[in-house]
Parts: sequence; C-alpha cells; structure tokens
Amino acid sequence: MIPTVMHFDYSALKTVLLLVVMPPAPLLLLAAWGGWRLRRGRRAGAALLAVALLGLWLSATDAVGELLSRAAGQPAALSPDALPALRAQTDGAVLVLGGGVRQHAPEFGGGSLKEITRERLAYGVWLARRTGWPLAFTGGIGWTATELRQPEAAVVARVAAEDYQLPLRWAEAKSRDTRENALNTLPVLAAAGVKQVLLVTHESHMRRALRAFEPEAARLGMTVRAAPVGLQDDALSSLDDWCPSVSGFARVRYVVYEALAWWAGR
Repeated sequence: MIPTVMHFDYSALKTVLLLVVMPPAPLLLLAAWGGWRLRRGRRAGAALLAVALLGLWLSATDAVGELLSRAAGQPAALSPDALPALRAQTDGAVLVLGGGVRQHAPEFGGGSLKEITRERLAYGVWLARRTGWPLAFTGGIGWTATELRQPEAAVVARVAAEDYQLPLRWAEAKSRDTRENALNTLPVLAAAGVKQVLLVTHESHMRRALRAFEPEAARLGMTVRAAPVGLQDDALSSLDDWCPSVSGFARVRYVVYEALAWWAGR
C-alpha cells in the first residue's frame, strides 16, 4: 500500500493563526478567563476582565492605531513639492502594490477593489498623472485569497482603464505576497529601462515592502522611493479618536497584522 503524502496547506494554517492572534480574539479570550475566575470567587478575575474590556475599547480606536503605527516606524509622506522635479525625468515608474479585491460585486457585474486597493490605486493614478510616469501594478492571488478565480491585477487593470482612463503599463499577476511582488515585478521594470520606482502602499505596510523591494532593486541598479498612503495628520487629539469606530478597529488590526508579518519575515 502506498502511503498518502499530506499536503501542507499554508493558506489554511495562516488563516487559523491570524484568527487566534489578531484582535479581538486575544482580548475576548482574556475576558472569558477573567469571567471564569470571577465566578469562582477570585479577585484577580475582576482585574483580568477590566483589562480585557479596556483593551477591547482601545483596540477599536483610531488613536491606538496611530500610536501603534508610529511605534512600528511610520514612513514620511512623499511631498507634492518633489513631483515637478520627477516629471523632468523619464526613467521612472509608479508601482502600486495589491491589497485585495472582491471576486464578484453584483452592483458592478464583476470584480471590484477592496478599500485598501482602491486607496492605493487612486494615489498611484494621482502620482502618475503628476509625474508623467507610467503606472504599474503587482498582485496575483494571495495565500489566503482562496475565493479568487482571477488575480488582483486583472481586476485593477480594468478599473484603471475604465474608471480612471489610465491603463496600466505593467500588470504583474502571479505574486502571492510582498516578497514575490518584488521578485516578479522589478526585473520586468528594469528590462523596460526603469531606474526609479515610486512604491505605493499603505503606511503600515511600507516598512515590510521596502525590506522586500530595496535589496532586489539594488541588485538591478534601481532605486525605490516610498510613496505611502493612509497617513493621518493627528488622530490623537479629539475625543472621537479615542472612541471605537469601524475605521479604528480596521487600522489597529492592519498594524498588528503587519507587525506579525514583519516578525515572521514574510
């Protein structure tokens, strides 16, 4: 009898691990533990429950998302004042990194962009029009995007052409993660004579993106310049910044995700 070889499903493992370690799961588990200890008459249970509830509140605020982003090494914005000088150069490209798409949006009759990708593409188009540089996009079907049947690049190419009237010059559609974005895209740009790249991704993702792109760019004789999107001027001083919100919860989760990905070396 021939033994069956088990297939290692990295996407399933990643999904389970993220479910356990990403907010709010750890805080909910802490609250459950505190409640269990409290019911058994242990005073420490009240303290655990209080910490968990406070943590749940703070983990859904824009303020904590901003503080975590700064602690992780928030990149500086690309100054609009630098763009006129870039327009005089002809060896550059604007490269947008994928952030996810919806396989099917009934209202559009096809695929559509998730908000993260929409923000990145909008900024990439804005940069391309002001520098005169061609626009590139990199993104295939990510490790955990098991529902997708077509790569991100295919959906983005359609949106860029139809909604922004700015067709992509390059659309890389095989990458599954940030490292593959760099390895699969930069050689194509280099072969086309590109020497400078404006790298567009969210501020929380930029540090990890640069770690993947800068060594490969140096090997090819190219330079990469950060063009982060999603930066906020303050997000700390108003009462609303410290109140739970959908945007705050999403940002905290994203910063935590990027920190975990950085430590994992992905």
